[in-house]
Amino acid sequence: MSKKKAVVSLGHEALGYTILEQWDAVKVTARALADLVESDYQLTITHSNGPQVSMIHKAMTELRRIYIDYTPAPMCVCSAMSQGYVGYDIQNALRAELLSRGISKAVSTILTQVTVDPYDEAFYEPTKVIGRYMSKEDAEMEVKKGNYVSEEPGKGFRRVVAAPKPIDIVEIDAIRTLADADQVVIACGGGGIPVIEQNHALKGASAVIEKDSIAGKLAGDLNADELIILTGVPCVYKNFGTDRQEPLNKLTVAEAKELTAQGQFEEGTMLPKIEAAVAYLAKNPAGTVLITSIAAVAEAIKGKSGTVITA
Repeated sequence: MSKKKAVVSLGHEALGYTILEQWDAVKVTARALADLVESDYQLTITHSNGPQVSMIHKAMTELRRIYIDYTPAPMCVCSAMSQGYVGYDIQNALRAELLSRGISKAVSTILTQVTVDPYDEAFYEPTKVIGRYMSKEDAEMEVKKGNYVSEEPGKGFRRVVAAPKPIDIVEIDAIRTLADADQVVIACGGGGIPVIEQNHALKGASAVIEKDSIAGKLAGDLNADELIILTGVPCVYKNFGTDRQEPLNKLTVAEAKELTAQGQFEEGTMLPKIEAAVAYLAKNPAGTVLITSIAAVAEAIKGKSGTVITA
């Protein structure tokens, strides 16, 4: 029997919000991922990086403020840094967990670039808030440089960047080769490094890519059997957060679209996951999507928890 090929998308809960939290969180995450490996899944893993890339952006900005000879790090470089250090923690924790179970398997992180359209409407209406709080004077300097800022009353100003849609995963052939060799691959971390193709060169874009969006594309490009989205809740709910909250154990794409049209899924939380599921199933109708939490995933792959979405 051939292994089931799955792309696993990890949310913030899988990583924590600080370096110390991440060290502890990835040990728990590694156990859940190892359960999947023991259940005969070949895994390609992608992950969020919101707190991590924001921390790096703050640190590099403050470094420039203190040591004026340093060049400020652009968003693409901050994204690359976050991919490296998050991938490092995941691959080491997972490798150790697998070896403790007697499983010797290569776990690799691929620094991944994702092309975006320079004319994507997201660049004209950026929505992703990152970095430190700034004074009004610092914010005005950012605006003069062509960057966007937003104000949070009583706190200050913060940088805002675009979240364009992904076009192509540049390193997809390398990812596919390792996945086909039954290795565990960590790729497209934080949505991937957004780049714009100019002739034969790739230029980093001042943007971030929604990690659920890239998870759906990665699963489609790899022709994965399953897309597993691990989040903070054990399943998808209708009327979430109300006294009429109802768990949804199974959904079709048509049902998911209808619930989306009703405004059932909150933008920025569950909605991107549903949109990723729909995009993946449009490319691979024979696949399935599982949305659940890290704590519930072992039961969810047995059909005892989670939400399964099919075409």
